[in-house]
Amino acid sequence: MGEVIATGPLIDGVTIRPLKRIGDDRGSVLHMVRADGPEFEGFGEIYFSTVKRGTIKAWRRHKRMIQHFAVPSGEILLVLFDDRPGSATRGAVQEIRTGADHYGLIRVPPGLWYGFRGEGAQSAAESLIANCASIPHDPEEIERLPEDAPQIPYRWG
Repeated sequence: MGEVIATGPLIDGVTIRPLKRIGDDRGSVLHMVRADGPEFEGFGEIYFSTVKRGTIKAWRRHKRMIQHFAVPSGEILLVLFDDRPGSATRGAVQEIRTGADHYGLIRVPPGLWYGFRGEGAQSAAESLIANCASIPHDPEEIERLPEDAPQIPYRWG
């Protein structure tokens, strides 16, 4: 078990915090978000999604939603791109590898493009992603681009 692995510059407004995993021979408790945590800014909804190993889900950007991702099962490569006007890290791309063996909480502020790819061992057919979002889902506040969008300087290998 290790910490979340991040490469590239830490994008302005993104935080990465290791999370507690308490286990014994019966199973595990995996912490995620607390109302008194430093990154918590409100509650809209919690939802779960899965991504199959080798599958890419990209690109998305929320106009108002703050997202808090944790991956309690499997592993993903989360990629962030900052094209926010006036941002200190405008133009930066960041890769973050997280999952059951690199368990942590990733805070993604509004305005960042993000996508992820299912990773991990052959035995992990799907990864489970938990998102504690600051507002309820609103289809009017999300933008989408295809995974090979030319305006995002990242190519999925």
